[in-house]
Amino acid sequence: MTDPSRHAGFDDLSQGRAPVVLAPHPDDESLGCGALLAAAFAGPGARVICMTDGGASHPGSRDWPRPKLAELRAAELDAAIVALGGAASCVTRLGLPDGGMLGLAPRYDEIAAQVAQTIRAAGARVLIAPAPTDPHCDHEATAEIARRAARRTGARLLFYPVWSGWHDPGYRARLPEHVEHRFDTVPARVAKSRAIAAHRSQHGQVIRDDPGGFVLPEAFLASFTGDEIYFEVSP
Repeated sequence: MTDPSRHAGFDDLSQGRAPVVLAPHPDDESLGCGALLAAAFAGPGARVICMTDGGASHPGSRDWPRPKLAELRAAELDAAIVALGGAASCVTRLGLPDGGMLGLAPRYDEIAAQVAQTIRAAGARVLIAPAPTDPHCDHEATAEIARRAARRTGARLLFYPVWSGWHDPGYRARLPEHVEHRFDTVPARVAKSRAIAAHRSQHGQVIRDDPGGFVLPEAFLASFTGDEIYFEVSP
């Protein structure tokens, strides 16, 4: 049986401390957690750990080879965090290979230890990670690493969906028993919109020589104007 959804305030979700947010790629933090991060930066602060370098979104581009694209995406992430009221110093980058995190399974405990170190340094009580129902290898891997880091630290673990509902409207049925927290985005809607827009390379605004490269669908983007969703899964 699944608990019904409920609206929650920032203190309810963060327990009044700076949360730690795991983003598989630059832009996931703004899409899934932008409003919550804006509330955090207006209060106790937050730490964002970007798991991958984000360099695989346009593999056919000659103008933007992977190292150059990774640098651009890092700068876009910094700009997004500033738009939400934070600073570039709030970001930790692990630089793992975009699209390659499942291949790092033997290192998950090592990576979880790095995440745990950040949780302890931030004094965080809550770790927020992408939902395991997101159909992307890096999201799935990040969710598993988050579970291990939460076990190490005793942090409360919340999951945010990014791609889940886009690919499978019935994805909630694939979660075990859970509570669904809904966070109002209205107070931070402008800041969240600016943060999402800061990831210009993912909106088709920068890279012109890879027509098959990744572009965020407009209808997908529109789905993030409503409440943010955070799942708390029973242990």
